[in-house]
Amino acid sequence: MSDKFNEDRPFIKIGIAVLTVSDTRTFDTDISGKILTDFVTSMGHNLVDRKIVIDEEIKIADQLHLWIEQEDIDVIISTGGTGITGRDVTPEAVRRVIDLEIPGFGELFRILSYQKIGSSTIQSRALAGKAKTTLIFALPGSTGACKDAWNDILKYQLDNRFGPCNFIELMPRLGE
Repeated sequence: MSDKFNEDRPFIKIGIAVLTVSDTRTFDTDISGKILTDFVTSMGHNLVDRKIVIDEEIKIADQLHLWIEQEDIDVIISTGGTGITGRDVTPEAVRRVIDLEIPGFGELFRILSYQKIGSSTIQSRALAGKAKTTLIFALPGSTGACKDAWNDILKYQLDNRFGPCNFIELMPRLGE
């Protein structure tokens, strides 16, 4: 990993919402959502909201729109619905709401995932994008995928102390 930690910079806390996309999960059985909320809070960020929405494109997009309009939410992380079955519609819902796709996230996620699960990573449609001033990351629903995305990508990109660059530094200019 070529990311460098700059301890001279103060940590910048942001607001994050976690969305689980599932027809079957509840807050008691949503392990991936719980893992993500634990990562968010243990890093020092503010967990603004956490919801579970069924695998329906309009319902997912509606929840994303609500959070995009909330000033205290800077980042949305979703888990689930990024596979290739008929019920996996999270990428379509995310694309409905974003202004700009960030292809490097999905590409990097699949490279890292390939190193751990091999060619099965081809089934992932993980992606990221920007909607107004909100960043959205759509992760697969497995706990391993959530851990990998957080530990190998998001914890660095959502911390202004890591360089050479990160998403936190760009946030003030996302609306330009």
